[in-house]
Amino acid sequence: MRRPTPPGSTVVMKVGSSSLTRGGVGIDPEAVARTVDQVESAWRRGHPTVLVSSGAVAAGLPALGLDRRPRDVPGLQVAAAVGQSRLMERYTAEFARRGRIAGQVLLTKSVLADRDQYLHAREALGRMLAEGIVPVVNENDTVAVEELRLGDNDRLAALVSHLVDARLLLLLTDTAGLLTADPRSSQNAELVSAVRHTDELLDRLARGGSGPLGSGGVATKVAAARMAAWSGIPTVIAAADIPGVVESVLAGEEVGTWVDPHPQRLPARKLWIAFGQPSEGRLVVDQGAVDALLERGKSLLPVGIVQILGSFGAGAAVEIQGPSGRVIGKGLTRYDSERLRGVIGKRTWDEGIEEAVHRDDLVVFKG
Repeated sequence: MRRPTPPGSTVVMKVGSSSLTRGGVGIDPEAVARTVDQVESAWRRGHPTVLVSSGAVAAGLPALGLDRRPRDVPGLQVAAAVGQSRLMERYTAEFARRGRIAGQVLLTKSVLADRDQYLHAREALGRMLAEGIVPVVNENDTVAVEELRLGDNDRLAALVSHLVDARLLLLLTDTAGLLTADPRSSQNAELVSAVRHTDELLDRLARGGSGPLGSGGVATKVAAARMAAWSGIPTVIAAADIPGVVESVLAGEEVGTWVDPHPQRLPARKLWIAFGQPSEGRLVVDQGAVDALLERGKSLLPVGIVQILGSFGAGAAVEIQGPSGRVIGKGLTRYDSERLRGVIGKRTWDEGIEEAVHRDDLVVFKG
């Protein structure tokens, strides 16, 4: 299952606030230097590497005279605005000492949801990597509202992974990897060395609470690993302070938790539909529609829809849910929600009726 990262392939490395800060307040210069060393190590081995870094809010707290994170969104936004430049200044200086240029890239899910902006972001990141520049990516917390929440950078790292056609997603945190229990409360906690992205063990770990994996917790790590898996990208979750952790991971050595990906990579456009587009509604379908989508590769027809949840326009991304409650796919609807409610149960040979979600605009999640 575990294997070396192909020579010359791109890597996305994410480091969380818990691995960069001093108890959540202020940036630890030694931790930043250690992170930069790890990124530079990958570059020296021929792996262009993107760094997705948390820590902007924590970096801004000392300058604002605060000893804890604000609880309100404007307070978080102010702290991020003050801290982002300070965090980037530290990264810029550390990379410069190693003879490398770093560039800041601030993203939001709304940017990635727009197809044109998505493609522009991909082009810009690709150009930076081609010129030997390290993209330091963070969510634009100063303007993000709904997305400004703990752990979101795990999912952002997964989105960036398929944006740059990476071959490895490395999530560095403050524990050895995914553990069977919280070591702070259980002496029987064991490291999960390797697991497939479809394994129910991941569901159990995600439901088990935040655990010790920084502020994002286990659930966001599992979600990010599964997002990357559908891009055909393996994920390794490992401790940020392990000496030589990047070299070991790239070599395929037994370090951290390896999450094995889906064997086939989705096309770029379908990856964007699946993970770049926020869902604006949900279509509940009958078992006949489930079989048609999963087994026969068909489009979703109005006749198979039994319920519409939410309000959305034509072209919106919607999740598709089977009768068991499991989400089996996601796609771009050809109808707005009001019109779609008027054609539920009708067949495409009825006058003026077309597919609710065409196969070309549909991603089906098998397994």
